Amino acid sequence: PPPPPAPRVYQWNELEYGLTGDGTKPEMRLAESSWVWQRWGLSVGDKRYSHGVTVHGRSSVTIDLNRSCSTYDAVVGVDDMTMGLGKVRFSVYGDGARLWRSPLVEGGDPAVPVHVNLTGRKTVRLVVEPHTPFDTTALADWAQSRMSCG
Repeated sequence: PPPPPAPRVYQWNELEYGLTGDGTKPEMRLAESSWVWQRWGLSVGDKRYSHGVTVHGRSSVTIDLNRSCSTYDAVVGVDDMTMGLGKVRFSVYGDGARLWRSPLVEGGDPAVPVHVNLTGRKTVRLVVEPHTPFDTTALADWAQSRMSCG
């Protein structure tokens, strides 16, 4: 038999909202998602990344996978535009269960790698929680954010 096709990679910064998508690839839920800034070029801990998504220090974004996906990968941190301010934690949920949580990440810290198994999951929810009420104003980055799907 022929080998299975290579997985297709979907970058979060290129995803559509379910309202405008066709339901055949990962899409963000508009009604269940915080503000997102889908970007080309961002910086965390003085390191540039080619793509990613920036959110506020308190955010939650739900993505319907709409197909069989195997992994979610990213590097996360506080955007350098915050000039070293802000402390947050990042979490990845699959179908409501927390699959990964970062340590407390502060402005200026290097980005933290994320690798999560999505096998059998239908949704992913990407959450950022502020350490203090002041930290809700921080800009948090999900750099190089992508899903590998069949």
